[in-house]
Amino acid sequence: AGFEDFCDALQRMGGKIAPAPAGGDADAAVRALFPDAKVICSATPEVRGTRTLDPTQSPAALDDVDVGVVRAAFGVAETGSVLLTETELQVEALGFLAQHLVVLLDPAKVVATLHDAYRDPAFAQARYAILMTGPSATADIEGVLIHGAQGIRSLTLLPRAA
Repeated sequence: AGFEDFCDALQRMGGKIAPAPAGGDADAAVRALFPDAKVICSATPEVRGTRTLDPTQSPAALDDVDVGVVRAAFGVAETGSVLLTETELQVEALGFLAQHLVVLLDPAKVVATLHDAYRDPAFAQARYAILMTGPSATADIEGVLIHGAQGIRSLTLLPRAA
């Protein structure tokens, strides 16, 4: 199980896979993916954003973020999940209050199963850790699926080596 399996699983869960950025410019890639975004908040050095992420502010200060950008510690091929910890998010609310989340992931950093994920030092050493799989979703009794009902409306993976 590798990166292709991860991508297949993520897409089954409503996530999107963006092409690797041309010339390696992740900042330009994010702006091209979300050209109407007014507030882009990035927890990565590769993407500048339009607002600096400030861990000293109240998490509620992120309630107007159009696009949040994070780098996953690793991905899980079995489920299409990405591991985000306090290190990657900097402010945990970034992964939930942003309308759209862009996740940078090194294709070489994919583990096969959830068992492997739980054994990984990044998971074991984290104070806060979440395995996020696609955007939030809910379905009514008739099975109508709605993404973004209680959290991010979209999760877009941007392959990028660490």
